[in-house]
Amino acid sequence: MNIKINRDVLLKPLSDVSGIVEKRHALPILSNLLLEGEDGVLKFTATDLEVQISLSIKTDIKESFKTTIAARKLFDITRALPEESILDIQIDEPKVMVKAKKSRFNLQTLPAKDYPVMVKNQEEDITFLIPQNELKSRLKQVDFSMAQQDIRYYLNGLLFEVDGKKLNIVATDGHRLSFTSTNLKELQEKTQIIIPRKTIIELTKLMGDDDQPVTISITKNQVSFKFNDIDLITKVIEGKFPDYNRVIPVGHTNVFDVDRLSLLSSMQRASILSNEKYRGIRMVIEENNLKLISSNSEQEQAEEELEIKYKGTSIDIGFNVTYLIDVLVNIQFDKLTFAFNDSSSSCLITIPNNNDYKYVVMPMRI
Repeated sequence: MNIKINRDVLLKPLSDVSGIVEKRHALPILSNLLLEGEDGVLKFTATDLEVQISLSIKTDIKESFKTTIAARKLFDITRALPEESILDIQIDEPKVMVKAKKSRFNLQTLPAKDYPVMVKNQEEDITFLIPQNELKSRLKQVDFSMAQQDIRYYLNGLLFEVDGKKLNIVATDGHRLSFTSTNLKELQEKTQIIIPRKTIIELTKLMGDDDQPVTISITKNQVSFKFNDIDLITKVIEGKFPDYNRVIPVGHTNVFDVDRLSLLSSMQRASILSNEKYRGIRMVIEENNLKLISSNSEQEQAEEELEIKYKGTSIDIGFNVTYLIDVLVNIQFDKLTFAFNDSSSSCLITIPNNNDYKYVVMPMRI
């Protein structure tokens, strides 16, 4: 069985599916890609048993075949070959030979029948469409707040809450919480699922910046995302996500708007002299003035000042500066609104005249 294919045509699908492949896995076959050919279509599938990505490209394949091949090795070989190379892939179980001009690579295969393909649940509860660029931008507004390897496993992912004509997406690591909401075209039954962190990272990488739709299908223990020629299936995290509505404060009366990029620059400069371990920064808010103060164990100190329109109570409050920089980097709006109650309660960051985004960060003692 022979496949002739342009190196540049092969490289993107290999890159797209290889992201979820574990380099060292207890099951050796999970380091492999499932490669299937039929009726002029070459299909690539990768899985880690939690998430699976499949995609197809058109080729001149006449015969049908199935095999599995080491994902990283095939990707690294393809990437290392010169641009516009023509790869001649010869499949002769249990070996695959990849040839390109004077290069030869002999790779081992494993039987395709042993590959653990995730099957899509047929009893779909909820299906809806959303433009790729819209979903991608919404994920980027919240995904930095996901926990990493937290013992509270339900925090290691994003909450997708479908509610009527709204899709609410929420992330929290217990120190800060991000909420974003977007409109759906059709009324949907209310449901909540938690999508694993790894799935969200891969999904964000795979989606384009155009308004082509993503079809999202949710069942009780699985979600699928279908867009372009990609089909991504993921298991969901079992568990109860915290009631985010109780975390988002209402009625904070000490409020000011600030230019996002000016504040970001000041924060980044002040953070240089913050304590490397605790990353603390003080925000001293007084009439028409915001001071950012950081210091470290070597008695060094940085201070930045910004003019703001503010007539409220004087507040001196500390935060982990990384949590503030994260939101300033990821929210692509010119101005943000900061709202406070006092020096010991959380800060609410929103977008002026926009109720679709909320970021809550807890203070820290400095």
